[in-house]
Amino acid sequence: MESLRPAIERFLDSPGLSESTRRAYASDLRDFEDWLERDRRRLDDVDVAALTAYTAELGRGRRGLSPATVARRLAAVRSFMRFTLGATRVPETAIPPRRRRRLPDAPKLAEVEEIVDAAAGDGPLALRDGAILELTYSCGLRSAEVVGARLADVDFEQETVHVLGKGAKERVVPLGERAAYAVARYLRDARPHLARGACDALFLSARGRPLDTSHLRRLMRNPHRLRHAYATHLLEGGADLRTIQELLGHSSLSTTQVYSHVDARRLRRVYDSSHPRS
Repeated sequence: MESLRPAIERFLDSPGLSESTRRAYASDLRDFEDWLERDRRRLDDVDVAALTAYTAELGRGRRGLSPATVARRLAAVRSFMRFTLGATRVPETAIPPRRRRRLPDAPKLAEVEEIVDAAAGDGPLALRDGAILELTYSCGLRSAEVVGARLADVDFEQETVHVLGKGAKERVVPLGERAAYAVARYLRDARPHLARGACDALFLSARGRPLDTSHLRRLMRNPHRLRHAYATHLLEGGADLRTIQELLGHSSLSTTQVYSHVDARRLRRVYDSSHPRS
């Protein structure tokens, strides 16, 4: 049977895919290619029944992938088929399993302060890490946005940070007072000791190189929780969802609306404790 490898490579080389999507799809499509070969199917043979069978295999037995992973694999397969065969050849009735909505695990303010305080210190690396955590929480940044920040992105005069987000989408977010102080101190007292030649990355490693996202995971197991805290605390403070959507860089309001469910829990507690007929 003719190999799908050349067709997969052409699809992965298409300019519409981000680097992270390309890596994920490469793994997903290798699995799909292996499945087709085991079942002695050609891509042209893939119909609703075939996709249903593939979906069932992904979710059962030792593989037992989560609904979110199965949905992503099917999205990769459908995108590949659309690219290779055309939109009319992609089965429309094979529906990915419904993803279970998981409310963001947002740390309370006291926990955020504990996380930041744990990195406190006067050495260059401690000042750097404290500034990273303050900036992440103050601006609601993704890990990749933090390590991708450049020196020119922080505007102390305007108290803003320029952010290059997913899909090269740009946004400008306010810079909080504590984060501004932490970043300014890092730039004054720490970064000069870390720099090794010309590099415009805001945060540098001990060897003077740009950091990668693994560094944030060393500072806290799930740094994305600080972004959840940012959104949740804004909402609890009275910010509307549209504003939070812009600050987070979400392309769709539906992505941001998950935070309304988080806030609903707080509203319920307030209602139960204060309304005479609760």
